[in-house]
Amino acid sequence: MNAMTDPDFFSAADKGVLRLITAGSVDDGKSTLIGRLLYDSKGIFADQLDAISRAKYKRTVGDALDLSLLTDGLEAEREQGITIDVAYRYFSTPARKFIVADAPGHEQYTRNMVTGASTADAAIILVDATRVAGGQLLTQTKRHSTLAHLLGIRHIVVAVNKMDLVDWNEDVFARIRDAYSALAAKIGIGHFEILPLSALTGDNVVTRSQRTPWYAGPALLELLESLEVRDLAHTRALRFPVQMVARHGGDRADDFRGYMGQIASGSVRVGDRVLVQPSGVSATVKSLVVHGGEIDAASAGDSVTVVLNEDVDASRGDVLVHETAPATVAREFEAELCWLDAQALNPARKYLLKQGTRLTTAKIKNVLARRDIHELEEVSLADSPFSMNDIGRAVLATRDALALDRYEDIAATGAFILIDEATHQTAAAGMIRRAIAD
Repeated sequence: MNAMTDPDFFSAADKGVLRLITAGSVDDGKSTLIGRLLYDSKGIFADQLDAISRAKYKRTVGDALDLSLLTDGLEAEREQGITIDVAYRYFSTPARKFIVADAPGHEQYTRNMVTGASTADAAIILVDATRVAGGQLLTQTKRHSTLAHLLGIRHIVVAVNKMDLVDWNEDVFARIRDAYSALAAKIGIGHFEILPLSALTGDNVVTRSQRTPWYAGPALLELLESLEVRDLAHTRALRFPVQMVARHGGDRADDFRGYMGQIASGSVRVGDRVLVQPSGVSATVKSLVVHGGEIDAASAGDSVTVVLNEDVDASRGDVLVHETAPATVAREFEAELCWLDAQALNPARKYLLKQGTRLTTAKIKNVLARRDIHELEEVSLADSPFSMNDIGRAVLATRDALALDRYEDIAATGAFILIDEATHQTAAAGMIRRAIAD
């Protein structure tokens, strides 16, 4: 049975579901690697194999399968031989279930990589051994590694691909390993795994290869099966962004009013004292309503309607938190920005800011620094706007007060996007580093 149609895909009592993303530069072989994982783990149907074997954009010789076509589904992707959109694929082994996102390598589609990486537990950073044999990493490898670190991805796996094209030269691998070690030290990655492989031939992808006697580590799939996945959202403080207010029977004294949404982090029980933020009004949880009736408790990931004992003013965009562990309420904060729009940042303009279910307007008060993606150091550019794909720190001010957390503490209330009011393009993805008191 194919993993995508397996009804038990998300329910097996094993090592858990690992969400991973492949990243790196154009033509590093990301799509081919995912295709190889799907093919060797028997995660595709016979008719899919037949379809890619007859594809007009097939780039392999003879009867060899072009496994990249398993993820490059758009016509433009197959025609150009590049990945444009994020493609999600699912497969499983006896040890674990996997959700894998194939992210574009081209600079123009960095925004798509950020989208795919925002929910990933692990990142596979591919490096083309033929293009960096001397140890000089490509710009997109540096950019994607930096973004993976900023987004808090816990497991970084560096896959040195196309080793078959450099005759499995150990010295080439060693130079790339040393170069990535220096990169990791500069951007703050404390630990990473690195291995040599060939996605095209399958060496060191699912099973260990005889061609790398000098490599003592596991094959890629074995490594991915061993990674620890901890659902930290369940251990964090309660954050319940209100999506909608449900009300009926308004002409009666016992009318129903509930606050619908999905718990972003933590848990809540009937009888808990909560705050409505940013207003700070307190209330007691009267009941928790789900599709099948009422429940006593709910936790991160659960969609639920919260009914309160007291009549309070709460609406879409507000956040319910425990009285003992509130978020910080502020209108000004410092954040890390990844600028995604082709139009450069304009400090004179206002942008729409979306954080969870809250939509407000924001202005960039001050650009503190921009990260030089080549030297991997922050450069003071207080008067210089961000251009497309720039990464740096800025101070933002919002029209409305927000319930804020540091991104590394609680991602749900620590992340946001900026939207251009005129074009409605996503201008930037942001990660809050600290709130600034009024």
